[in-house]
Amino acid sequence: MKTAKFLLIAGMLLAVLSCGQQTTLPLTTPIPARPAGATDVLGLRCDPIDTVRVGVIGLGMRGSDVPKRFVHIPGTRITALCDILEENVASSAKVVTDAGFPEPACFSGSEDAWKQLCEREDVDLVYICTDWVHHTPMALYAMEHGKHAAIEVPAATTLEECWALVNTSERTRKHCMMLENCVYDFFELTALQMAREGLFGEIIHVEGAYNHNLDPFWGRYWNNWRLAFNQQHRGDVYPTHGLGPICQVLDIHRSDRMESLVAYDTTPINGPKHAAAAGMEGDFANGDLTCTLIRTEKGKTILVEHDVMTPRPYSRMYQLVGTDGYAAKYPVQQLCFREEGAENVDYQNLGKEIKLTGEALEPILAQHRSPILTEELETLAKEVGGHGGMDFIMDYRLVYCLRNGLPLDMDVYDLAEWCCISELSAISCEHGGAPVAVPDFTRGSWKK
Repeated sequence: MKTAKFLLIAGMLLAVLSCGQQTTLPLTTPIPARPAGATDVLGLRCDPIDTVRVGVIGLGMRGSDVPKRFVHIPGTRITALCDILEENVASSAKVVTDAGFPEPACFSGSEDAWKQLCEREDVDLVYICTDWVHHTPMALYAMEHGKHAAIEVPAATTLEECWALVNTSERTRKHCMMLENCVYDFFELTALQMAREGLFGEIIHVEGAYNHNLDPFWGRYWNNWRLAFNQQHRGDVYPTHGLGPICQVLDIHRSDRMESLVAYDTTPINGPKHAAAAGMEGDFANGDLTCTLIRTEKGKTILVEHDVMTPRPYSRMYQLVGTDGYAAKYPVQQLCFREEGAENVDYQNLGKEIKLTGEALEPILAQHRSPILTEELETLAKEVGGHGGMDFIMDYRLVYCLRNGLPLDMDVYDLAEWCCISELSAISCEHGGAPVAVPDFTRGSWKK
């Protein structure tokens, strides 16, 4: 890892400086200077686009569903498609034409064909759904050619990539958004609204995860790229599904910031078995399970887990712990409040708190519906689909903001903060669970 030597030297110096003290200073990573003439892109607004012209790169297991959603979104048109396999492009182009739209420009065959898509004049937004290692290079190229970039998760896999995306977005003044669909799930949107209305009091702790047994899926990834990535990289390599929704609740980089983390992982046991079965040679870097604990500037805590190697049930954990209330989605959706705060609510009393589950949840969830989740949009999202509808809401909101010249729901700093946990957790694991500082990708602007 590029920062390993730097961190080792920094760690030794910090050990000397902290000798005799009660606390251990965190390991740090370099924060590059902002490019000359650039400014932050907090609340970035760009000129409204009447019809958002979209070019999609990567039409495999994830990307093949994108055209099926976009043909239902008002004010948008898919103008270009690209995949290394010609048959993937052809099937997606048929989706577009069958919906009554003009045939998009098609690119395939070459590993560099995507550059032609980014260079086209009839593309406003480049929508990237390839394997992880190509995400950042494609997004950078798109922004350099005057396009907004929307990138599947994780948008970046290293700190270097995170900084490159931040710097390029700041310099080009183009939107760079990670397509984190889980922030648009129905329960998460409603819980976010409830938190903003103060129903949980002050949120002091949150939890998120990506716990998903991938045994049935490994072979479906092109050239087994996802298993290979886990073999070569340590740490939480896929943190954003769990982290995104809970960071929004804490207003990360909008009034608070992630300050430092510690991470531990288990011994890799199932991972090497999968690799051996796939004919992969060499050591397996990633543990079967990684736990990361993060502390914010304001003293809030965040717990994140990653486990794709065991048969535990699917869970993104999603828990909000407030001074006056609690919300959780897994293993069952539930809300808890102080007893004295809800005298007129029909509840099941399990002690000193009011616990709402099942049908008892429905009235309060309906009462605090997210303002962006209208009944009409929710109905359409469930009809079109995409992880129960949250993919469609994500795409709809992206197009809506671009058409109206609004800041996006997720900006390039969200992208960098959520993705940087991958390398930072690896650094902590490699240094025996040492604390590691989370860089401020806004370079101080979060205080605004």
